[in-house]
Order: sequence, then C-alpha cells, then structure tokens
Amino acid sequence: MRTENVKKRPVALLASGIHRSELPRLDLLSSFEAAARHLSFTLAAQELALTQSAVSRQIQAIEAGLGMPLFERQHRALALTEAGRVLQRTVVDCLERLRDTTAGLRATTPMRQVAITTTPGFASLWLIPRLAHFTANHPLVDVRVSATHDMLDLERSQIDVAVRFCPVSEGVGQPLFEESVFPVCAPQLVNDRSKPLQRPADLVLHTLLAIESPGNSSLNADWSPWFEIMGLPELKTKNTLRFTHYGDAIAAALAGQGVAIGRLPLIAELLRDGRLVAPFRGRNASKRGYFVQMARRASGNPDAQDFVHWLAAEAALADVQ
Repeated sequence: MRTENVKKRPVALLASGIHRSELPRLDLLSSFEAAARHLSFTLAAQELALTQSAVSRQIQAIEAGLGMPLFERQHRALALTEAGRVLQRTVVDCLERLRDTTAGLRATTPMRQVAITTTPGFASLWLIPRLAHFTANHPLVDVRVSATHDMLDLERSQIDVAVRFCPVSEGVGQPLFEESVFPVCAPQLVNDRSKPLQRPADLVLHTLLAIESPGNSSLNADWSPWFEIMGLPELKTKNTLRFTHYGDAIAAALAGQGVAIGRLPLIAELLRDGRLVAPFRGRNASKRGYFVQMARRASGNPDAQDFVHWLAAEAALADVQ
C-alpha cells in the first residue's frame, strides 16, 4: 500500500530532499546544453571559454553517470540520441526557469549604491587604490565614482558624497587632510650627473610637468604655490609638459620625463616604495586641503554614511603612516 511504501523510504531522504549525488553538476549541464544546442563540442567550448577536450570530458562524465550515450558521434558531426533529446528539454526548461526566477529576485531587491564625486587626481592616486578595503567589507554595495574638476550639484546629480579640494579657508564640510607640496621625480633624474638636481635653481635644466588648471591663466598653476612658498620667481625651465589631469603628470614623472609637483598625501605610497623621490629637502603646506560633504539625500543611505566614516579612518591611517 502507499502508506507502507512511504514508511519504508529512508528518513534521511525525506528530511534532506534530493541528494546531491542524484544530480549532475550544474557546470556539466551547462556544457551539455551548449553542446546540444550547437551540436558541436567545438562551438560549445568557444561559447563557454573552455577547450574542446574539456567539453568532451564533461559530456562523457554525464553519460557515465547516466549509463547511456547522449550524443551519436558521427563523422565530423554530432546528433542527439533519444536520451539526449529528453535531457535537453528538461535542462533547457530548468535553466530558463532559474534565469527567470533570479531576474525577478534582482528586480525586487533594492540596489545599494554610494555615488561619490571628487577630483581625478584624488580618485586615481588616493581613493581607487584603497577602495578595495571598503568593498571587501561592503560586498553588496556598488560604488560609483565621478572623477571631475566640475563642482557638481549633489542633489541634482544624485550624488551622495563629495570630496572637495579647495583652499583651507574656503573648506566646507568635514576636513579630511591638508596638502603639502614639493617637487618629485623618478630616481634616475636625481642620479643623472650631467643635469644636477640638488637645489631649486637646478630646475632650469629639467622639464617641468605641469597641470593646466581650469580658469587659471598661469602656465604653471600647480607649481605657483610652491614657488611662492619658496620665495622664488617662476623659473624659465628647459621646457614644460602640460597635462589636464594630475594623475597623468605623475605617470610622466614615474616614467622619468620630468619633475612634477608632489602633493601629499596623494603620492605617499609612491614615495614610500621609492618609485618617486624628493630631490630637495622640506615639505611645505599649500594651505589647500580636502573636505568631505554629504548630500541631504545621503541621510537616508546608511552605506553612504559608512563610506564617509571609512574615508575618515583611511585618512587618519594615512597620517599615522
């Protein structure tokens, strides 16, 4: 009777449902579906980024588990057996239902996101190298970085956090850190005896790497604060390479193409590992700094608040180092 049959079934099977040993692995089924659709192990392998032999072995593993062939191996062609056609219908149906279910779940799950705007130099040299520290602890949060010199309206642009670079006297929001400036270059420039680089006057023998600052008519706007601090006129150097973004000027300095203005803490790691060196002694405060502002919309975004706390912690750690 049916009641007796149910009683005879193993309790472990009733409690745990279908045993994994009763199912082929999902990656094997995916390879089978591709091979059955293309009727080609080679085309299936190309689609799945596998080798043809790997796909062939996976199909053989399914066939061994079932104890019957799924394909007829013909000369330069494949054909599904009756068992193969039955399995294909079931696998396609299951994969389509799984796809539709996961798509529906994604559509009903609110997206967690933090949008930040900052300067290209801060983004490329300081933020992005550290960003993995945040995402490791917030794996479900998407971080969107808008690197621009434009002063974006946070509410209108739907941005949660801004890291602004401005004179300290004009800073608004939570201060992150102030900036220090001094010339930097690749080690080989300092070691070149044919063109000494031991005192500021020696800069006339070298190429200056400068940034074209929007709205500033000075040809060397990023060098000007250091010249003023040192009490020097703007030097007539060998030549000047100008860039739109600070990160590009630093890339040129790393390549030994000239001397750039180093801005701490943005280049701290490059100095620490010796890829850049400071040919002259002393670091001078530029009276500029970075400030964190939060949009009103971020008050309802706990991930944005976590991001700001993380920024402050990373900045404090950078000061200690």
